Amino acid sequence: MSKKARAAELSKQNSSIKFTTGSVISSDGTRIGYRQLGQGPGIVFVHGAMESAHSHIQLANELADAFTVFLLDRRGRGPSGSYSNDYSIRKDVEDMEALLYETGARKIFGVSSGAIICLQTALKLPSIVQKVAIYEPPLPVKGSISMDFLPRFRQELARGDIASALVTGMKGAQMGPPIFNAMPRWFLKLITKLMLASEDKKAMENDVTFRMLAPTLYYDFQMVEEMSNSIESFNELAADVLLLGGSKSPTYLKIALDALEKNLPRSQRIVFSGLGHGGSGNVNQGGKPVLVAQELKRFFGDRN
Repeated sequence: MSKKARAAELSKQNSSIKFTTGSVISSDGTRIGYRQLGQGPGIVFVHGAMESAHSHIQLANELADAFTVFLLDRRGRGPSGSYSNDYSIRKDVEDMEALLYETGARKIFGVSSGAIICLQTALKLPSIVQKVAIYEPPLPVKGSISMDFLPRFRQELARGDIASALVTGMKGAQMGPPIFNAMPRWFLKLITKLMLASEDKKAMENDVTFRMLAPTLYYDFQMVEEMSNSIESFNELAADVLLLGGSKSPTYLKIALDALEKNLPRSQRIVFSGLGHGGSGNVNQGGKPVLVAQELKRFFGDRN
C-alpha cells in the first residue's frame, strides 16, 4: 500500500470512531471541551504540546471496550477557551478539577506536557485521583535540557513567523530526528512552510492544524519553565503511577523518568522498545496505540 493510500485509510478509520462531545466550566469561567467514548470506569486523557483531543483518538478507541475515555481539549484548542494573561499550571489543574468532578473519573493519563499536568493534578487533588499514567513528561532535571532557545522562539512567534518558531521549538525541545541537527535552518524553515501549507489545504472543517496549535506552544514551554527542577515536589504523591516512555526518545526525557521512578513512592515503569516521544499517538503520527493500550488496560484495570 502506498503512503498516500495508507494515509487515506487511516483518515477513514479515524472518522469511523464514534464519540460524543461535552464541556465543563473551569473556575475562572473558561469553557473546557472534551470528547467521550466507551463504557466503564472513567479515564481522562490529557494531550501534549502541538496536539488536541483528536491526537489520541485511536488509543482511546482501544480502551473503549473497558473504560469511558474523556479526551480533554486543553485551552487554545477546538471548543475550549483561550489562555489568559495570568496563565500558570494552576489553570490546567483547575480545568482538570472541573472535568473530574463533572465526569466522576478517578484515573488520568497524560502525554508530554499533559503528563506534567496529570502529576500536578494528582498532587493537588489526592482525594480525587487514584491512578496516574504518564508518557514522558518534559521535566528538566538539573540542566538536562537548556531552555535558552525560548527568547528566540517567543520573538518569532510574536512577529507571526510560525515556521521559524516551530523550527526553533522543535530543535530546542529535541523533538526532530537526529538528522535535523545537521540541516541548515533555512532548509528546515522551508520544509516546515511546505508542511503547514499542505496541512492547511487538506484540513477538514473541525481539524486543529499545526498552524492553529503553534501559539499554544508558548504556554507549554512556559509550563516547563515553571516546573523546572520540581521532581522532588512529587515525593508525597499518593496515587499509583505508571511511567511510560520509548527507547528512541531524547535523553532528557529518560532522565526525567529515571528521577520520577526514584522519587515517586508508588510507581512502576515500562519502556517501549522502538518507540519515540509520539509513541502513544495516532498511527499516522508515528504512534503504536495498540501497544500502549495493552499496558494502560493492565494498569487501570488492576484493582490493587
